[in-house]
Amino acid sequence: MAEPEIVPVTEWPDWHANPNGGDPFTQNLNSPYDKGDLCWMLVCTALCWQITPAIGFLYAGMHRRKAALTMVLQSLFCACACGIQFWIYGYSLYQARTTNPILGDLSLAVFRNVLAQPSMANSDIPDILYAAFGFTFVSCTAMILAGAMLERGRLLPSMLFLLCWTTFVYYFIAYWEWNPSGWLYKLGVYDFAGSGPVHIASGFGALAWSLMLGPRVADSDVVDRKKLVHHKPHSPLLMCLGTVFIWFGWFAFNGGSTPNLSLRSIYAIVNTNLAGCGGGVGWVLIDYLYKRKFSLVGFCSGIIAGLVGITPAAGYVPVYVASLIGFLTSATCYYAAKYKHLLSVDDGLDIFAIHGVGGYVGDLLTGIFADNFVPALDGYSGSSYAGGWWNRNFRQLGLQFAGATTAAAWSFVVSCILLFIINKIPGLHLRASEDSEIRGLDIKYLEDVDEEGFYMNECILHGRTPPRCSGSLKAPTSVTEPVGVEGGEKRD
Repeated sequence: MAEPEIVPVTEWPDWHANPNGGDPFTQNLNSPYDKGDLCWMLVCTALCWQITPAIGFLYAGMHRRKAALTMVLQSLFCACACGIQFWIYGYSLYQARTTNPILGDLSLAVFRNVLAQPSMANSDIPDILYAAFGFTFVSCTAMILAGAMLERGRLLPSMLFLLCWTTFVYYFIAYWEWNPSGWLYKLGVYDFAGSGPVHIASGFGALAWSLMLGPRVADSDVVDRKKLVHHKPHSPLLMCLGTVFIWFGWFAFNGGSTPNLSLRSIYAIVNTNLAGCGGGVGWVLIDYLYKRKFSLVGFCSGIIAGLVGITPAAGYVPVYVASLIGFLTSATCYYAAKYKHLLSVDDGLDIFAIHGVGGYVGDLLTGIFADNFVPALDGYSGSSYAGGWWNRNFRQLGLQFAGATTAAAWSFVVSCILLFIINKIPGLHLRASEDSEIRGLDIKYLEDVDEEGFYMNECILHGRTPPRCSGSLKAPTSVTEPVGVEGGEKRD
């Protein structure tokens, strides 16, 4: 029996007639696509994926040791559970070919109609490849938010909340900004790589979560909110390694958002690096003016703040303002973190200050510095973008303000509602018991932790003899006692 002739696809059928793009038995569905674009996006997908565990390493390093491994567990949960959720219905909710301005349908559920048809993001890559790239965004967004449970949130309710949050917050905002039918997209908001659904949403969601959980036990008896206990990171090396891998992955996060291999994607990577540099230097210099010492925490925070600020702008602004955007965003985030006590919120990882405030500032700076020649570097946008104040398009700043405010308000309000409902479900109260919090979430939830060995090490580190501590399952007082005061803040 003669094998059927395989002919290259020369024209894609209407999506509603054949959502998969053709018959792979008789047609070569690869032929319309450039292999360089496919390779570029596959590499970006792989690099972006590792941002999620890298955030887990960053948070683990910044935590006290008794809750560090719980953050690594959360990163693996976000990578796995959010991936399954994305496959079942998430991708369909924000990339369905619908016409309503609010949310997609389930026509792409379980990737049923996701294959060779050109993606809506860019006709240069197939739908299945853009779906793979999009998964990495939702998983790292959920992981950014997960840090808000900070040593005091119960694990099971937090996992449920993360899945509910991505459903009712992330996918809604992603549809509004990235789907051609979304109302913010039609309005003309610029968001190159996800400031709204990723950073602003997770930052304001973290603010809601921190407020609902309340302060940690060690901080609850402190009347002066300026003197909240500030625990130093238990592993600065792990924190720095996490930051390095995040920065590394961010090249793909922004560079792959074109999404094709073009001058614009290269330009976005250059902007990303310069903004990270400007953010890191800016935070450290400002910090040094106050403390007369350099800080690894400050360097890591500043780098990430700079990367957050350039995320909406990377594919819109000239390279000669990228470092300035990173510096301005970092400076704003620094003061947001410095004065967070005004909100009476225990956000020890500064998720709201860096991602919420940083994303908001980045959106506004995009409206100011966007230049219409930068999007044209992708080879197909041409003059379809009007730019920002750089091109005397003064209206754009108002649009950016509207988009950022919408994302912030939606995330904060919906997060509060979800947290309130989950907390009322029997067995799903949000806050860990005082005993679990003092002993540590790692001992509460992970069998990998040697409880006796953990407290013995803590006793040795705090100058106590092992026999005094090793017989008790309760944490020694010195684990949570502040042992020094610097710059008006107690530190242990």
